[in-house]
Amino acid sequence: MYLRSYRLRNYRRLRDVHVELAQDVSIFVGANNSGKTSATEAIQMLLTGSKERFSIFDFSSYTWKLFNELAAADPAEVDAQETMPSISLDLWFEVSAPDLYLVMPILPSTDWQGTQVGVRIEFGARNALELLQRFRTKQQQAQQRAAALPGGAGSYVPWPRTLTDYLEKELRHEFEFRYYVLDRAQFNSDFVQNEGYVPSSISGELGGAGLMKSLVRVDFLKAQRHLADPSSTMSGGAGRAEDLSRRLSRFYQRNLEQRDEDHTALKALFDSEEGLNKHLMEVFGPTLKRIATLGYPGLNNPRLEIRTGLNPATVMSQDAKIHYILGEGDAAVRLPDSYNGLGFKNLIYMVVEILDLQARWLDDEDERAPLHLIFIEEPEAHMHAQLQQVFIRNVLSLLEIAGEAGGAFASQVVITTHSPHILYERGFTPIRYFRRHLTDGGQTTQVLNLSSFQKGPTPKDRDFLQRYLKLTHCDLFFADAAILVEGNVERLLLPLMIEKEAKSLRSVSLCILEVGGAFGHRFKELLEFLGITTLIITDIDSVANVVAPAEVDEDEEREFELPGNGQNAVPQKCYGKLCLPAEIGAVTANQTLIRWIPKKRTIAELFAVPAAEKVELLKGSDSVMVRIAYQTPIDVTWNGATVPLCGRTLEEAFGLENAAWCQAAIRRPIGLKLRGEPPDPTALAAGLHKRVTGKNFDKTKFALGVLEQTTEDWKVPVYIKEGLAWLKEKVDREVEQEGEAIAGTIAEEAAVAAAGNVSPK
Repeated sequence: MYLRSYRLRNYRRLRDVHVELAQDVSIFVGANNSGKTSATEAIQMLLTGSKERFSIFDFSSYTWKLFNELAAADPAEVDAQETMPSISLDLWFEVSAPDLYLVMPILPSTDWQGTQVGVRIEFGARNALELLQRFRTKQQQAQQRAAALPGGAGSYVPWPRTLTDYLEKELRHEFEFRYYVLDRAQFNSDFVQNEGYVPSSISGELGGAGLMKSLVRVDFLKAQRHLADPSSTMSGGAGRAEDLSRRLSRFYQRNLEQRDEDHTALKALFDSEEGLNKHLMEVFGPTLKRIATLGYPGLNNPRLEIRTGLNPATVMSQDAKIHYILGEGDAAVRLPDSYNGLGFKNLIYMVVEILDLQARWLDDEDERAPLHLIFIEEPEAHMHAQLQQVFIRNVLSLLEIAGEAGGAFASQVVITTHSPHILYERGFTPIRYFRRHLTDGGQTTQVLNLSSFQKGPTPKDRDFLQRYLKLTHCDLFFADAAILVEGNVERLLLPLMIEKEAKSLRSVSLCILEVGGAFGHRFKELLEFLGITTLIITDIDSVANVVAPAEVDEDEEREFELPGNGQNAVPQKCYGKLCLPAEIGAVTANQTLIRWIPKKRTIAELFAVPAAEKVELLKGSDSVMVRIAYQTPIDVTWNGATVPLCGRTLEEAFGLENAAWCQAAIRRPIGLKLRGEPPDPTALAAGLHKRVTGKNFDKTKFALGVLEQTTEDWKVPVYIKEGLAWLKEKVDREVEQEGEAIAGTIAEEAAVAAAGNVSPK
């Protein structure tokens, strides 16, 4: 048995999300503040059945508006019991036939068939109508008292100003937990229940909370593991310090409780105790005799004696310390645990903690839950890349129990992480991507299952994308926006260009992927799936059509494809010779421009594309956009003449827009300085094209040469400048919308509070 998926509603920013889990390990990823931690904490909070852990702030901001509207509505016109918001969690378990006996209490009927059983845990109002009556009575009484104050209430609005204000104090008294059995036949393929379906309440001796405890045990390994720091006592952190020795002491104590007959350990302690007692009396004997002469401690002056208090339960914490051993034999050096790095210490700590959590689960014996769900938050803390991969590679082997493989009892692990190295190790399949989203002006989240991306035996680009991201970047899954660039030159220079033209982009999580024009379009479906705002910076890659490739001068030849007519048509293979964009009849060899955006073939068509058509909505989204940026003609001034020209690549465009700067003798190391002085702008463009397409031109040397120069001296090519300006505006707007969503909730609360003196109709 394992937890197949769960649906969470109205919890913090998770307004309504369905999270699918893998049978072994699932990995939650996403940008900051996307709801990953909330998605894990909600399970623990709802499964414990403890009302004390909840507050009104655990409800989605969306529900605050509903609460206050409900309080202000005419009681005769609304059904408070139906419309009062609640937090709910639907748990769907996958159960094999041999394990059915474990879930008999939650089978929806005697004729149930299938493999999935469900339970709903709801934290909702005990009685919505009575709640509203109590709130209105409290509000009216408070307003009357405020009005009776000398000089009146003025602008003062007493508690409770709004229903949410009332629930901030009274939530635990007004809300309760309810438990329901769910019938899979009453839910669609996305686990959304059919209209009109009313699940049946859980009854029986155990009750809902007891039943859930008998089915699943949930444990957490939090991210903030405060391992001991030698300076912690000086900085006030001693109270929070958690060194390995102390942690292992607790582990030892727990296991010792199960080993009362371990006479080997008891005999070792007895022998040590006898020797230590003798030593203590030798040291303290003279002092105790002198104390006895003072008539202390009375009661006929009994003798004083000091004996050791060695105890198997405390020996680890009192008298044993973990050491790290360097070397072998007599030459070995032993260092205390504080002398090892935090990364290795964190790894050991997590291993011990996981084993201890598992031991507690196993110790339940007759009351042991069949499913052990372990959430591990950000295991990468303090660990370098290889150590992170070691952990995620071996975490499942830690939980293997001899003789229980394939049995009724199982462990599942859910990891939240910001580490691309952990994703590198596991690939797409376990990833659950948390995408921030705005709905009706409010913050919310969508959860995507990467194992369903291009699912099937013949995925178009999935394997390529997975290999590419493993070899380069997995930080795409943590980004606020993505920039796809042509090559290494753009990747090296883009941070400087952002510094010059869009400084606010430095404050967001940007993922810069070097994909090339030939492969950029293969990222289209992944970016649509993830819903990430994207800027594509690519080259116009002009070529002149040729019938067949030449056998000489292959560096000037390009092989490319044109889409065939029809959905399953075979692409048409074409050939072209590198040429300047200004050449009559020139076409592009860039697959991103041909297949994705703007889907144009000739250079003339690309030049004619208006700015609005360089932007399109990502499929499946109502707000996430992608924009293309490529070279277009700009006015180039050289030797007193001005001509509209276009570079074929970034290097050519840079050389044209910074003509005087690049042609200065001092800039020769950059590589764009021509031998003779071109007579006019057209000759300059031809010379730059010949230089850049030549066999001896070093693009990386060009980029590094520009990096050495003062950034104020050169200009960012216009097409990149425009693209960055668009991305800056888009990302800034998304940040504003997030802020507006928060501010909107606060404003609504304030507006309702301001109208709090008005009695409900």
